Amino acid sequence: MCGIVGFVGQGNTKDILLSGLLRLEYRGYDSAGIALYSHPFTVVKSVGKLEELKKKVIASKECVFPCSMGIGHTRWATHGKADEKNSHPHLSMNKEVVLVHNGIIENFVDLKNFLQEKGYSFYSETDTEIAVNLIEYFYLKEKNILKTLFLVQKELKGSYALAIMFEGDANTLYAMRKDSPLIVGKGENSFYIASDISAFLDYTNEIYVLENKEILSLSENEIHIYNKNKEEIKRSSTIANLDQSRIHKGEYLHFMEKEIFEQPHAVKDTLLYACGKENDDFSYEAFSMSERDFKDIRRVRIIACGSAYHVGYVLKSVCESLARVPVQVELASEFRYNHPILEDGELVISISQSGETADTLAAVKEAKKFGAKTLSIVNVKGSAIAEESDFVFYTQAGPEIAVATTKAYSCQLVAGYIFSILLAKAKGKIKDEETHSLRDELFLLPGKIQQCLSLDGEILPMAKKLKDSDDIFFLGRGLDWAISMEGALKLKEISYIHCESYSSGELKHGTISLIEKDSPVIALLSQEELAGKSISNIHEVKSRGAKCFALTMENISIDENDFVQNLSVPSTHPLFAGSLLVVPLQFLSYQVSLLKGLDPDKPRNLAKSVTVE
Repeated sequence: MCGIVGFVGQGNTKDILLSGLLRLEYRGYDSAGIALYSHPFTVVKSVGKLEELKKKVIASKECVFPCSMGIGHTRWATHGKADEKNSHPHLSMNKEVVLVHNGIIENFVDLKNFLQEKGYSFYSETDTEIAVNLIEYFYLKEKNILKTLFLVQKELKGSYALAIMFEGDANTLYAMRKDSPLIVGKGENSFYIASDISAFLDYTNEIYVLENKEILSLSENEIHIYNKNKEEIKRSSTIANLDQSRIHKGEYLHFMEKEIFEQPHAVKDTLLYACGKENDDFSYEAFSMSERDFKDIRRVRIIACGSAYHVGYVLKSVCESLARVPVQVELASEFRYNHPILEDGELVISISQSGETADTLAAVKEAKKFGAKTLSIVNVKGSAIAEESDFVFYTQAGPEIAVATTKAYSCQLVAGYIFSILLAKAKGKIKDEETHSLRDELFLLPGKIQQCLSLDGEILPMAKKLKDSDDIFFLGRGLDWAISMEGALKLKEISYIHCESYSSGELKHGTISLIEKDSPVIALLSQEELAGKSISNIHEVKSRGAKCFALTMENISIDENDFVQNLSVPSTHPLFAGSLLVVPLQFLSYQVSLLKGLDPDKPRNLAKSVTVE
C-alpha cells in the first residue's frame, strides 16, 4: 500500500524513478507522481496506471533537463479521494520542501490547526500535506535541516516513511521512518531509497536497512544515519541475497502465474530454513526460541488478516491435533476492540506476508501491553512486525509481486506445520519416531506440489463453467473448510465473483436457503474421517439443484456421478492436505480472471501491503 522511491547521484533520474515505481505496482495504487530537483522543483502527477504518469513525464518540457536527484510515489487513497491534488509528491506552501510519504499521520488535525494559525493554507485533503508544511515551518524557523527533522520527528504521531528534498540543498536527499519500511541501496556514485528492495534491485543489491526512528541524509557518495538521540550511527552495508529474476515475470504472462509455479521451491526453502539439511531435525532456533520457550506455552492466540487469517485456522487444527494445546484465531483488526483476556503462558502468533500489516502490528503491540510473548511469522526481514515481536520465523517465499498471495501463503502453512511439530515434541505429545515421520512427509510436499501444478490444464474446463457465475459456494469440514476459505477469497479477489466459504455442517442452519438450480458449489474432500459426512452434505445441495464440483485427495472415494467435475491431488498426511488442495484453487481463480479479461496481478481496490488500519 503506497510505494516510495528516491535517487541521488549520477544517472537518469526520471527513468530510475519510473522503473522503481513500476516495481512497486504490486503494493496497490490509484495515483502516482515524481518530483525532480530543479529551480523550482518539477512535480508531475497522474491518476490511474503508471503508463499515464510516464506519458505526462515524456510530454513535460521541464523533465527533459538532466538532474541528479528525485523522489517518486504510488498512492493508495486513504486521506482524500484519488485525484491529482491528493497524489504525491506534495509541495510545501512556500515551495521550500517536497516529499513523499507512506503511512498515517494520526495527529494531522491538531497539526493542521497549528499551521493554519501560522498562516498556512492547504490544497489537498491529505495528512501528507500537513507533514511537508510542518517541515517547511521548522526549516524556515531553524535554518538547519537536521535540526528541523529532529523537531518534526517529535511532533509527528503515527507511522511514516518520508523521502524529502529541500530547495536549499541541491545535493542531498533526506529520509526518516517510523513503523513503515524504508531501505537504502548503494550504487556506483549514487544512492537509492525505496519501500522495497525490488524498486532498485536492477541497479544494486548492496543495501542499508533504516531502523525505526532514524533519520538519513544521502548524497552522491556519502550516507549519514542518525538515531533519535541525534547521534550519528556507523552502519555497514549488506548484500541482499536476491536474484533479479525473482522480480521479473520471465516467460510467464503474469506474476501470479509465476508465483504459483515457484511454490515447490519456496516451500522447500522454508523447510530447509527450519532445519538446515533435509535429514536434520527441525530447530527451535528457527523461531528464535528455545525448547524451554516451547514447553512454557500453555495456549496460543493467532492474530492475522486476510489469507494469513486463513492460515491461522489451519495452524489451529494442526497444532491442537498434534500438541493438544488450545489455539484461538482472531482477526487482527478486531483483537484490540474485543477486550482481550490473555492468560499466563499464552503465546500470541502474528502472521503477515509483508510484516507491515497495520492492524496486525497494532494487535502485536496490544498483546505486549498485556505482557504476552509474541511470535511473528513474516516474509520480510527487518519488517515492523518482526522488530516488534519477541520471536520471529522468516518464511522463504522471496519477493511476491502479485497482490493475491500464493507462495507466501503456502510458506506460512509450512511454518505453521513446523511450529506445531516442535510444540508437540517439546510437550512430549509425539515421540522421535513420529517427529521424523512428519518431517519426512513435509519434505515430500514440494514434489507433490509440483505434481499439482500439472492440473493446470484440467482446471480450465471448470474455470469456463464458473466464469459467468454470480455466486459460488465453497464447502468443507475441518481442515477442508479452512482451505476453502482461502479458495473463496482468492477467487473473489481477482475475478470479482461473489464467493463464500461455509462449513458443510452449517448448511442446514441457513445457508442452504441460498441454493437454487445450477448454483455452483465447490466441495473440498481430503479428510477421510469426515468425507462421509461431507458427501452427505453434497447430496443435500445437489438435491436442490446445485451444480457440484469436487476437489479431493486421491485416497478419498467418491461417486463421480455426484459431481460435474472432480480434481484429485496426491495423498499426504491429512494434516498437510491444505498445501496440495490450495494449488488447484489458485489456478482456478487465476484462469477465471483471465477468461473474464481481468488483470490477476493487480485487482481493483486492493493493495499488497496494507499499512493503514
